[in-house]
Amino acid sequence: MSTLLLLVCLILAAIAVGLVLGWIQTRRLTRMGAALVPQTGQIEQVDGGAIHYVEAGDPSKQTLVMIHGLSGQLQHFTYSLVDRLAQDHHVIALDRPGCGYSTRESAALAALPEQARMIGAFLDAKGVEYPVLIGHSLGGAVALAMALDRPRKLAGLALLCPLTHHMGSTPPVFRPLELRTEWLRRLIGHTIAVPMAKWTADKTLEQVFAPEACPEDFLDRAGGALGLKPQAFITASEDVVAADAAIVAQAKRYAKLDVPGAILFGAEDPILLPTQHGVPMKKFGLRCEVLPGRGHMLPITAPDECEEFIRGVSISTRVPATLRG
Repeated sequence: MSTLLLLVCLILAAIAVGLVLGWIQTRRLTRMGAALVPQTGQIEQVDGGAIHYVEAGDPSKQTLVMIHGLSGQLQHFTYSLVDRLAQDHHVIALDRPGCGYSTRESAALAALPEQARMIGAFLDAKGVEYPVLIGHSLGGAVALAMALDRPRKLAGLALLCPLTHHMGSTPPVFRPLELRTEWLRRLIGHTIAVPMAKWTADKTLEQVFAPEACPEDFLDRAGGALGLKPQAFITASEDVVAADAAIVAQAKRYAKLDVPGAILFGAEDPILLPTQHGVPMKKFGLRCEVLPGRGHMLPITAPDECEEFIRGVSISTRVPATLRG
């Protein structure tokens, strides 16, 4: 055997061993994540998958539907906002299709219109009428897709640091997710992605939360440990690619937006710029507020401001008076 062939064999063997060890470590970390953040809500089957959700408050009151962002889960809202708002609202926080304990059957369902359709089907199955959608980050893009496709079924939009326009390039912290080959995405997801995510978690969260600090209880109380499973990486990768493919066409439809609402941004958001994703939406009827010194993770770092903002949008919605409770 030639020296070159031997070297190639050794490299392939090392890669194979690394993948096997990664697979074993991934299984361990996935079990740990599930133990830290067990399923707390109910499951509703819809065409294309299932929606995991939690519900609080009086169903006769105005319904708020909370849709989280990229690599997130409903615990971003149960962290502080659900209990606060449930005092005088009916609140539903859900895992987007494929995230947390929700499922979706294929990568094609990551498309913004498809996620909007699945969440809309969930609301129809639940008999929810005229909700206000609270969408954070990518969840804001999904909420806007719902507003464009089913405007007569919604009361309003309260968007927190939403993705609204094409970014040009993926933020550096999310570039490892930018995989466009399905088999490679799944191979990485089931072997090295989860151990790497745990190894780089502190640095990643520092970038996502900047200029604010990530809370020490993010892994359990905010559900961050659910990122320690293969499907979390696969879903997030699908979401990044699908959003990039769909957001330009969606933005071209904003002139037809006919759902009232507003946007709240952190002035120092390192992920989505308020000047690119918030201020331009004013011409489409969405008021934009910017919080000095705040970053991207407002549902967790700025619950007081978010609560006040959401209540303000809820009061100003077009829901028939007989449904306000």
